Amino acid sequence: MPAETGDRRQHGDGTGDLDDATATPAAQSGAPVTERGRTSPEGDRAPKERHPYDPRAWALWQRPKRFIAFLFAMEAIGIAIMVLATMNSTNPGRIDWVRFAILAVGATAHIQLTQRQEERRRDRSRTVLINLTAVWTFPAAVILPLSLTLSIIAIVRIQHWFIARRPAHNFVFSSVTHGVSVTLASLTFAAFGPHEWGRISGWDTLGEFGVLIVTGMVFEAVQIVYIGGILALGSPKRPSISTVLGNAADNLLEAITIGLGAVTAVLLLIMPPMVIVMAVVTVVFNRLAEIDQLQNDARTDPKTGVLNMRGWSESADRALGRTARSDDSLALLMIDLDHFKWINDTYGHPAGDDVLRDVARKLDEVTRPADVIGRFGGEEFLVLLPDIDETAAKLAAERVRSAIAELHIVTTDKRGSRVTISGRTTSIGAALFPRHGESLEELLHASDAAVYVAKENGRNQVRFAQDVDRPTPPPAGDPHPED
Repeated sequence: MPAETGDRRQHGDGTGDLDDATATPAAQSGAPVTERGRTSPEGDRAPKERHPYDPRAWALWQRPKRFIAFLFAMEAIGIAIMVLATMNSTNPGRIDWVRFAILAVGATAHIQLTQRQEERRRDRSRTVLINLTAVWTFPAAVILPLSLTLSIIAIVRIQHWFIARRPAHNFVFSSVTHGVSVTLASLTFAAFGPHEWGRISGWDTLGEFGVLIVTGMVFEAVQIVYIGGILALGSPKRPSISTVLGNAADNLLEAITIGLGAVTAVLLLIMPPMVIVMAVVTVVFNRLAEIDQLQNDARTDPKTGVLNMRGWSESADRALGRTARSDDSLALLMIDLDHFKWINDTYGHPAGDDVLRDVARKLDEVTRPADVIGRFGGEEFLVLLPDIDETAAKLAAERVRSAIAELHIVTTDKRGSRVTISGRTTSIGAALFPRHGESLEELLHASDAAVYVAKENGRNQVRFAQDVDRPTPPPAGDPHPED
C-alpha cells in the first residue's frame, strides 16, 4: 500500500485528506473553533486567525492524543534509525554517483510525466494511494550506499510536496516512512552480502532472487506498520482492512511495483542504458492504474463503498448465469431501512450518510465473500446469495436483520454534537431462484413486493416472496396443446 511519494502507502497524501476525514465534530459542523478544537460560546469574539505556517494553527493538534503520540514516536524512531545507519554506511564511489544520477533522472521523469494522472488518482482515492515510484527507490536501496539512497527519497519527496500539497505533518510522516523503509531494506539486503550479480549464474541466481524477495517484504512491512498504524489511529470509526491496507487490486499493484524496482536494479547493474525503458513502463502502468481506478469508480457507490446498481447488476447477472447453468439455486435479499427519513430529518443528512456507511460495512461483515452486495438507491440495499437454499436464505436474512438492529452508529447531529444512533430496524424481502423468478428483473420485482408485505405487517421482519404460478410445459410430442 503505497504511500504518497515515491513508494506506495501514503498518510493523508493518498487517502483524500486525513485531516478532513477525522476532524473533530465541532470543526465539521462549522462552529467557531479555538485552539485544540474547543468551540467558542455564542457571542464570544472569534479567536484571531493564525497564519497557516504557525505551528499553533496546525490541524495536527485537533487529532486524538494517541494519534499525535504515535506520529511523533514513530518519526523519532525512524529518524534515529536513518541517522545511525547512515553513519555506518560506506562512502559512495564514482560508479555509485553515476547510478544515482540515472535513478534521479528516471524518478524525476516519471514524476513529471505522470503528475496530472497522480493528481487525479489522489483526488479520487478514498483509501491508500498506490503509485509507482518504488520502481526507483527500491533499486536505490538495493545497489546504492545509504546516503545516496536517502538522497533519492529526498528528490522524490520534494517533487511530491509541490504536487500533493497536503498538511505538513502528513507530508513529514510519509517522508520519514519512505526513508525508514529504504534504510531497513538496504540493511536487509546488505546482511546477505556481498552481492556480485555480474559473476553469478545457475543456481546462485535463485539465492539472489530469494534475497530480493525478503528485501521487498521488509520494504513493504515497514510501510504497513507506519502508514497502517497512523491510518488506524486517525480513523474516527473502527477502520476496515481495506481502509488501512488497501484492497486486493491495490496490493497487487504494489507487488508489481516492487518487482519492477528489482528489474530496474538488475538493469542498472548489467545494462544501465536500458533503465530508460523502465521510465516508459512506469508511465504506462500509471495510466493503466488510473483506468482501473476509473472503472472501479464507475461500479462503486461513492457514499457506501459497495457496488452501485450498475456494478451490482453486472456481478449479479454473472452469478445468476452460473447458477442457471449448474441447475442450482440462489436468493436475493432486498433490505430497506425502516423510517430512514426520520434520521435525516432529526439528525441531518450527514448522519444519514454515516448510517448508510455503517450498514454497508456490517453487510460486508455478516455475508460470505461470494455474496454480491449493492446499494439499490436511497436507503435500500441488495444482497445476492449464490448456492443457497430456502432454509439457509432465511437464516442469512435474519442474521442481517439482527446485525443491523444491534448497530450503534456514532455520528453528529445538526449542531455538530456527538450522538449515537441505535435500535434501527429493517424490512427485508427475499426471493428465490427459480422459485420466485428466473431472471434478475423478476427476482427484483418479487423481493420488492415482499418488502412491502413486511412493512405492511409492522416492519422489522423478513418476508419471502409469493410463489409464482408457472405454466406447465406441454407433454412431449404435443406441439400444439389446447388453450
